[in-house]
Amino acid sequence: MKKLTANELRKLYIDFFVSKGHKQIRGASLIPENDPTVLFTTAGMHPLVPYILGAEHPEGKRLTDYQKCIRTGDIDSVGDPHHLTFFEMLGNWSLGDYFKQEAISYSYEFLTKVLEIDPSRLSVTVFRGDDTVPRDEVAAERWKALGIPEERIFYKGREDNWWGPAGETGPCGPDSEMFIDTGRPACGPDCQPGCSCGKYFEIWNDVFMGYKKEADGTYHEMERKCVDTGMGIERTVAILQGKKSVYETEVFAPIISGIEELSGIKYGEDEDKDVSVRIIADHIRTSVFILGDQKGVAPSNVGQGYILRRLIRRAIRHARKLNIPQGFMSKLAKIVLSLYAEPYPELAENKDFIFTELEKEEEKFYDTLIKGEREFDKMLPNLMKGNARVISGRTAFKLYDTYGFPIELTEELAKENGFTVDKKGFEEAFKKHQELSRSGAEQQFKGGLADHSELTTALHTATHLLHAALRKVLGTHVGQKGSNITAERLRFDFTHPEAMTKEQIKEVEDLVNEQIKRDLPVTVKTMTLDQARSEGAIAFFDSKYGELVTVYTIGDFSKEVCGGPHVTHTGDMGHFKILKEQSSSAGVRRIKAVLEK
Repeated sequence: MKKLTANELRKLYIDFFVSKGHKQIRGASLIPENDPTVLFTTAGMHPLVPYILGAEHPEGKRLTDYQKCIRTGDIDSVGDPHHLTFFEMLGNWSLGDYFKQEAISYSYEFLTKVLEIDPSRLSVTVFRGDDTVPRDEVAAERWKALGIPEERIFYKGREDNWWGPAGETGPCGPDSEMFIDTGRPACGPDCQPGCSCGKYFEIWNDVFMGYKKEADGTYHEMERKCVDTGMGIERTVAILQGKKSVYETEVFAPIISGIEELSGIKYGEDEDKDVSVRIIADHIRTSVFILGDQKGVAPSNVGQGYILRRLIRRAIRHARKLNIPQGFMSKLAKIVLSLYAEPYPELAENKDFIFTELEKEEEKFYDTLIKGEREFDKMLPNLMKGNARVISGRTAFKLYDTYGFPIELTEELAKENGFTVDKKGFEEAFKKHQELSRSGAEQQFKGGLADHSELTTALHTATHLLHAALRKVLGTHVGQKGSNITAERLRFDFTHPEAMTKEQIKEVEDLVNEQIKRDLPVTVKTMTLDQARSEGAIAFFDSKYGELVTVYTIGDFSKEVCGGPHVTHTGDMGHFKILKEQSSSAGVRRIKAVLEK
């Protein structure tokens, strides 16, 4: 088995699939485009959903890339040796080209020939079937033909070996996961791939999107079948290097060395301190990637900015536990930049923004900590009057919710003054707060990746008309900073230094509606990015020079690089109405609008 670095694995994977007729595409932004269901790009397939759903990709039917991803569901679990918020995902796709036979063969060849993994250490899982979809014997037979014996092929249910659909309806299908036997003893007679004991390590997943789920819950096979695969770089490198944790690999080692130097501690000697080191290392890496993204956002109290603020403040809290002095975040950020300068050049391009925002947020949170300590001191005289030496959960949560004061610091101050904290009461208050927040988030992000209905398609086209109209009314400095479409409305963020006047809003509305009434044709062409720009197409996103792109032209009014989908002509879109124009962030305005039938 080859002991590869992350950079080596990334290159070997891309080179292998390019040799198999795949075209390398550039990974997308961490901030999803027109997807109301998630805050961040969560997997390599995420930006390719329109093409999996049927749109033609300009680079063809065989694609490969490496994609930066963030998953926020396990933030509170980060600190153990395994969980990460940011990670890189390797992937290859077939969009209506090859299917199970070839995909499995490619996976086996890469694992055993390129990575030189001993085939005797490989086990696989396949879908065992249910009342609606049959057992995946095709995948199982292919694995057998390649040399995986029947006793190392495990049939599992939907919870383990089924993907999708992303929404209520759409493409979905069984998957086949590949596992390496780590050599650890089995936890019992029923130990098998998927067991949490650590004997089996999942290294890759092939998803076979051959079915479409209908609104009535039935499934039918699609003529145009797709393959989506995913291999996590950090976890794969750890197993190839024989490491027990991703934090022991070269991806994290330089960051951890920086933390050791700043704190004066030695990683690996005290597990409580190690937890803090891992939290700081993960959170600074993730923060740098969010800030340095092509569509980088600043810390705030909403959306992606809220997650970023939460990560930064959690890192600061644990730095304080290790007695790391203020000003540490930029120092560690420089290490992250040096590690990823080559595969992600946008980080270096946005380094000034990264350092400025980290320094601002660090200074602001230290002020928060001071205010929280003062507030605690104000409460203390009244607390001392009571007989019970317990700070209520409600009081602790108020310090947390109102002043951003971490529960750990409340406990620390309480202990210094002879008090304990009602941790259970705090957790109940916190849980109630989370449920309210989650309920709000479900309303905010209702919709789905698979929601390419007539209405959302029309709203997507309307964003192009809106973009062009804004540039005509306000000036060519206007550029798209983000958009979000649900079945109810569109949201469009754009660069502009001040609030629009009522007259400007009316002029933009009228311009858009005029184009709708003109019943303009919407045409699509594939060309290089260079050609697109030379023809006057707007292209506000990252891309490699010369990479093929799709350009949507709406009559003589709009020409823009986009992945689709769009209406074929504007006449049936409905009446465009701007509901609200407001500030989104410094120098960025936000419009919410609808199409009325």
